[in-house]
Amino acid sequence: MGGFRNLELLPLQKSRTRLMKPINSLWEHRITYVCIGMIIAFGMVSMNSILSPSVMMAQTGEPVQSSDVTTGSPVNDEVSMVSFREDSAEVFRPAYQAKLGGGALGIGLSRRPLVVPSPKKRVLVTGGAGFVGSHLVDRLLERGDEVIVVDNFFTGRKENIAHNLQNPRFELIRHDVVEPILLEVDQIYHLACPASPVFYKHNPIKTIKTNVVGTLNMLGLAKRVKARFLLTSTSEVYGDPLQHPQKEEYWGNVNPIGVRSCYDEGKRTAETLAMDYSRGAGVEVRIARIFNTYGPRMSIDDGRVVSNFVAQALRKEPMTVYGDGLQTRSFQYVSDLVEGLMRLMEGEHIGPVNLGNPGEFTMLELSEVVKSVVDKDARIVFKENTADDPHKRKPDITKAKQLLGWEPKIPLREGLPRMVEDFRMRLGVEKPIDNSADAEHV
Repeated sequence: MGGFRNLELLPLQKSRTRLMKPINSLWEHRITYVCIGMIIAFGMVSMNSILSPSVMMAQTGEPVQSSDVTTGSPVNDEVSMVSFREDSAEVFRPAYQAKLGGGALGIGLSRRPLVVPSPKKRVLVTGGAGFVGSHLVDRLLERGDEVIVVDNFFTGRKENIAHNLQNPRFELIRHDVVEPILLEVDQIYHLACPASPVFYKHNPIKTIKTNVVGTLNMLGLAKRVKARFLLTSTSEVYGDPLQHPQKEEYWGNVNPIGVRSCYDEGKRTAETLAMDYSRGAGVEVRIARIFNTYGPRMSIDDGRVVSNFVAQALRKEPMTVYGDGLQTRSFQYVSDLVEGLMRLMEGEHIGPVNLGNPGEFTMLELSEVVKSVVDKDARIVFKENTADDPHKRKPDITKAKQLLGWEPKIPLREGLPRMVEDFRMRLGVEKPIDNSADAEHV
C-alpha cells in the first residue's frame, strides 16, 4: 500500500515543480526592475546636481542668470533664493527646515516659496437666521470663513439670510438645538434662543429648554470637536439691578419664579454650564452679556421698545409707553455688537463681558427721538407697566474697552434712521415728501 501511496503523490509533486518555475522567474524579473529603477533615479539626482544653481555657482564663482517665464527678463536665481529666505514668514521656517534635515539643503535642492492656504475657519452660528445672528453671518462670510447656520425658525426669518444662499461657503440646516447635532467646526457662536418678551413669554418652557438643553448640546459639541464656544448671554441676568451702571461682577437681582424667569434664569444657567465646561472639561468658552440692540432685520412685532415705537409711528398708531416712561435703557447698533462678539471670540478672555452702549435714555426720551425721525406728529399713550420690568439698565463697558479694545461707534440718532428705512420697506410705507425746503423759498 505504501508503494501505491507514493505513486499517487508523484503527479502532485510534478505539478508543484511546474508551478514553482514561473514564480521563481517572476521574482527574478522584479529584482531586475528594481535595479533598473534605482539606476534611473540615481541618474536623475546626479543630473539635477550638475544643473543646480548652487552647484553651478560653486563651480563658476558667479550667480546663474535665468529667464522669468512671465516677463522674459533675466532673473538672478541666487538673489531670488536670498529674497525668499529674507521674506518668508518666520512661522513657516521650522517646518520647512525640518523637511530638509534641520535646515541644511541637500545637493541640487533649491529653496522654493511655500504655498500656504489662508487660515479660514469653519464657524457654526446657532440662531443664525435671527436679527443679530444674520448680521454676524454676513461679517464672518466677508472675512472669508465657512459658515454653517443652525436655526429652527421659531423666531428667525429666512429672509434674513436669503442673500447668502448662493454663497458656496454658506450652509443652512433647519434644526432645533434642543436635539443633538454632529458637525465638524472650529468655532461655535451660540445665539439660539427667543430674545424678546413677546416670544419667550409665548412659550416659556421652550425658552428655558433652549437655554439649558440647547446650551448643553452645543457645549458637548464644542468639547467633542475641540471648538471654541461663545455664549450670547444677556443683560437680563442682572434683573432689576440695585447697582448702576452694571458691572460684570454684579450678581444681579432676579425673580426666579416670574414671567420673565424662563429667559433671565435660563441665561444665568447657560452661563453656569459654560463655566463648568470651561473648568471641568477644558472647553474654550467666551461669555458676552448683550444689552439692548437695534437695527435692520429686527422682528417688527417682537415687543421690544425700539421696534415697537418705530413700527407704531410708521403705521400712524400711538406709541405705547408702559409705566411712567422714566425707566431707562441703553441702545447699541447691531454692527457695533457684532464687532464686539467677534473680538471676544478671537481674544483670550473668557468673560463675561458687557457689550452695550452706555448712552442712557428714558422711554420718553426715546419716543421723542423716534418722532423726530419718523413722524413729528406721532402721539404717545401710556399703559400699565409689565411685570418685572427693570427700572434702569446701563452697562459698564470698562472691561470691553480694556480687554477687547471695543466700544460702540454709532449713536442712536445715527443708527435709528437706518432701522426706520428697513422697517418702512418691509411694512410697505412710502417715505413722506419733505416740503420744508420748498417752503423756505416761498
